[in-house]
Amino acid sequence: MELQHLRYVVAVADTGSFTRAAERCHVTQSALSHQVAALERELGVRLFARTSRSVRATEAGEAFLRPARLAVRAADQAREDAAAASGKVVGTLRLGVIPTVSAVDVPALLVAYRAAHPAIRVELREGNSDALVAAIRQGDLDAAFLGLREGVEPEGVASRALSREPLVAVVPRGHELGRAREVQLSDLADSAFADFPAGTSGRAQTDAAFLAARVRRDVAFESDTAASLIGLVAAGLAVTLLAPGVVQGYREVVDTVAVQDGPVRVEHLAWDAAAPRSAARAFLDIVAAAS
Repeated sequence: MELQHLRYVVAVADTGSFTRAAERCHVTQSALSHQVAALERELGVRLFARTSRSVRATEAGEAFLRPARLAVRAADQAREDAAAASGKVVGTLRLGVIPTVSAVDVPALLVAYRAAHPAIRVELREGNSDALVAAIRQGDLDAAFLGLREGVEPEGVASRALSREPLVAVVPRGHELGRAREVQLSDLADSAFADFPAGTSGRAQTDAAFLAARVRRDVAFESDTAASLIGLVAAGLAVTLLAPGVVQGYREVVDTVAVQDGPVRVEHLAWDAAAPRSAARAFLDIVAAAS
């Protein structure tokens, strides 16, 4: 059983697709599918259940994946450690980013990172802060940019705060509240709200603020993305609370106003506390130099 075959299996499981797995592994889909099928014949079990719409690991596949991931990571770590001993950074940085990151310019950081370490590859994953922290703890990500409400720290990972920013009310262009210098949460209580899904860290920021202010609100719309929330506001359907940097490119379609008793968002950079890989350590240095 070759290490490359294990990489193919892990890639299929991670992407949920033979096509995307082949792209990640830089091989043709037919070659990857053939190698996975050959491995299944060798093992005498099906690792993946395939349909026309999805690919998912079978029970046997899940059992196989645990040691396969460990083997792939161990091999990658050995390669990276050997390169690091000679002063080179190689491998892949697996970086998580919340869609609303505004404390740093992620593309500019990656330009500097690649300029300093041209042999490195970068895999970006967007998601909410809770999912990204869990992925770091599970070893699926090396680092991530997060946004959490003030007073909450990322658990089970190393981190440092990058910025602290009060959220602003985002209202439709021409809305009467848009003319105010400052409002309170109670001024927004009669408006329909658009917000992130219940249970996410993005939603927790506003839920906690309204609870502390003892103000009830109607969350009529939920979305995973700030762009969708702003679109709902621009259409006159709702108001929302977001970090000012997130709204910067939408000033022509919405207005913003400061909220006296509103929530504060703190952006963090988090990484593996136990054993950050050389690719992650090099990225942390780039972020520190830019901060």
